[in-house]
Amino acid sequence: MRSRLTAAVAAAAGLLACLSAAPERPKVIVPVAPAPALSTVPGGVFYEVFVRSFQDSDGDGIGDLNGLTSRLDYLNDGNPESQNSLGVDGIWLMPVFRSPSYHGYDTTDYESINPDYGSDADFARLCEEAHRRRLKVILDLVVNHTGSGHPWFADAASSPSARHRDWYVWSPVDPGWTQPWGGGAHTWHPLGGAFFYGVFWSGMPDLNFRNVEVRREMERIAALWLSRGVDGFRLDAARHLVEDGPGALQTDTPETHAYWKEFAESVRAVKSDAILVGEAWSDTATIAPYYRELPLNFDFPLADAIVGGVSSGETAAIAATIRSIAELYPPRAVDAPFLTNHDQIRIATRLAADAAKLRVAAAVLLTLPGDPFLYYGEEIGMQNGPGNADEEKRAPMPWDGSAGAGFTTGTPWHAFSPGRETANVAAEADPASLLARYRSLIRLRRDHPALRSGGIELLADTGPVLAFLRRTRTEKLLVLHNLGGLTVTAGTYAAGGVTLEPVFADPLIGAPEIGARGISVVLPPHASGIWRVR
Repeated sequence: MRSRLTAAVAAAAGLLACLSAAPERPKVIVPVAPAPALSTVPGGVFYEVFVRSFQDSDGDGIGDLNGLTSRLDYLNDGNPESQNSLGVDGIWLMPVFRSPSYHGYDTTDYESINPDYGSDADFARLCEEAHRRRLKVILDLVVNHTGSGHPWFADAASSPSARHRDWYVWSPVDPGWTQPWGGGAHTWHPLGGAFFYGVFWSGMPDLNFRNVEVRREMERIAALWLSRGVDGFRLDAARHLVEDGPGALQTDTPETHAYWKEFAESVRAVKSDAILVGEAWSDTATIAPYYRELPLNFDFPLADAIVGGVSSGETAAIAATIRSIAELYPPRAVDAPFLTNHDQIRIATRLAADAAKLRVAAAVLLTLPGDPFLYYGEEIGMQNGPGNADEEKRAPMPWDGSAGAGFTTGTPWHAFSPGRETANVAAEADPASLLARYRSLIRLRRDHPALRSGGIELLADTGPVLAFLRRTRTEKLLVLHNLGGLTVTAGTYAAGGVTLEPVFADPLIGAPEIGARGISVVLPPHASGIWRVR
């Protein structure tokens, strides 16, 4: 996906150079890069799970590990030929360690499973059953901060001379810093005649990563969970480990990067193929340096561009972001694209539950390079709850149309999102459903090397049609997505003497026409098509 090839290489590689249908529009080519080498699951699809909201096994209204285990066949039943499984390659579990909160990002014990979710033995069985189905298991590892109820912090707050005092960041006076992402919230909090640093809030005091004991302890905890069967970690708040001052000096510091290199080396020494994915929520230029330390990083700019582009029917922001990635990411870096996650308004709500737009968004995500991540419920068009509170983004999963939605026999911990009567798993048995589309696109990705691990070459940079090639040495695919609400003729794309074999095509897509100027295809609104180029 990366661009470090010369224009000459791109020209030699392309039977399909871009020719604009409208003379005034510029030709845009992002050269094809070598297949990625840094992902341990090349092109794999991962599924983000909020355990509390996925499946309740004991009727207390709270999702748990045994409930998740009971639903693994929905995610991947271990049969590559199955038509009834989503077919993902891994699951990312949002925090499952002991915590006083519903969300779990204020950890009070890194070594034990939250009793709401079950026992350590339940977790071991989950890993065993997941691995039997060839599913990787990634844990959310929150190392930037603990909860204020963690025994380390209780000791640190007890006295300036306490054993764990220097495990956190203290000041005798309030430096007056505010949160680096804007607003007036302060990051230093009074306690016992001093001030401690907590970039998110006072209930989450930041650990002191200048302290070697803290660094070694986090590496020990990671090794412990790897020994318990975990395949890797999602690394929360990756930009915020070590701060050098107010404002922007609280993020992306050299010492933060240095520690992630140290951490990654430690993890890889224990498990050489461990999956590490960083959450560096920022622009492409800021994310790019994290590839020096971490093999995967969530692509927030691309997520915004996809959702915004599908909403508006315009591809320019998507194309611009792909070009920026090619220019700024290191050679052979592996992207981690997604649509929305647990901190964002769900895509079904952002797109007003428009079925056609949700279908094309899925197709765009699952035909781009990298290791894509899906947020639970995205595949059925699950909406946000009312309002912007995080709980509304993490409501229980609707499996059917019953009172408990198949999620629980009791009272759910939180209300279901609107629209669950039709946006539920049981209601989407139709081969034309959104769920069926996700299943078929994930299978398609698995079966085609060019989609799984090939480079990308853009064929246009504006207008309603997102057009690109995906290719490896052995396969080349032409991919077209009409993000707009009108039927359009995509092309013309020069292709002297080639033939096109359909791989995937939405209904009513016209057969490609090969004329004197090349290939053109009639695309209905919000339609996607893929052809193998021979």
